[in-house]
Amino acid sequence: MKRKIKLTVGLCVKNAEATVGEAVDSILNQDFPHELMELIVVDGYSKDRTLDIIKNKLRDSKIKLRIFCEQKGLAYARQIVVDNAQGDYIIWVDADMILSRDFARKQVSFMENNPKVGIAKGRYEMLKGNSLVATLEDTEFFLSFRREGKAKVTSLGASGCIYRVEAIKQVGGFDLNIKGAGEDLDIENRIKSAGWSLYITSAVFYEKRRETWKSLWNEYFWHGKGAAYSFKKNRKVINTYKMLPPVAIFMELLRVPIAYKLTRNMKVLLLPLHYVFKRIAWFLGFVKGSFK
Repeated sequence: MKRKIKLTVGLCVKNAEATVGEAVDSILNQDFPHELMELIVVDGYSKDRTLDIIKNKLRDSKIKLRIFCEQKGLAYARQIVVDNAQGDYIIWVDADMILSRDFARKQVSFMENNPKVGIAKGRYEMLKGNSLVATLEDTEFFLSFRREGKAKVTSLGASGCIYRVEAIKQVGGFDLNIKGAGEDLDIENRIKSAGWSLYITSAVFYEKRRETWKSLWNEYFWHGKGAAYSFKKNRKVINTYKMLPPVAIFMELLRVPIAYKLTRNMKVLLLPLHYVFKRIAWFLGFVKGSFK
């Protein structure tokens, strides 16, 4: 009797040849049974070697590979994964992520043992040898997603998360009207409102962060624009006052001693500057998105 695929890995990519190889390697190195896994890739019509790299690495693997293409946005890409998933769970992997070897096994085990959990994010760990900008961003995420237990942050984001397919389908899937960022914030809110719990587990993952101030600005401006749509749908989704620069810098100053104690890195003294910088970008993107 053919064994049912229990786990779907969703990889939405576009022009990611510089990083996707390591991401796929970390998927192939999972100690979860490969015959119970599938990898669904949704490509945004990459113009580089992204798909060739993925295909070559999966050539002799027992992990079933399926590839789709789209150009309608990230929400649409994620929904393609949902519509075609044969697993009970979906782990979302970005092209710049690296999973620990036991990531899938721990995530699936956690969901199996906690049937009321709809989404569980892994525990974020920091990479070494990054630029100043990447180190500061790495530290931010490390501070937010280092404690296991019921999630207390505003948004888990999709990367490094395992979603229960039953929960996704219960709330109607991803909102295809979202063309930019915010598709994860939107569905996360709906899953939580439907009565499912959200957690952070002990499964470790890493993520390569933006290396320059310009790329960081562009990322958070994009996130701000996307958040405006979710805010229009439900004003309780986002605490906008926390995004205002004066509030942001005060909150970040409180985190500096904790960050230094955990990392012993003097660069973390620049966290307030870094945080205000990206929140200004987010806020301006949010304002622009609000007038669309």
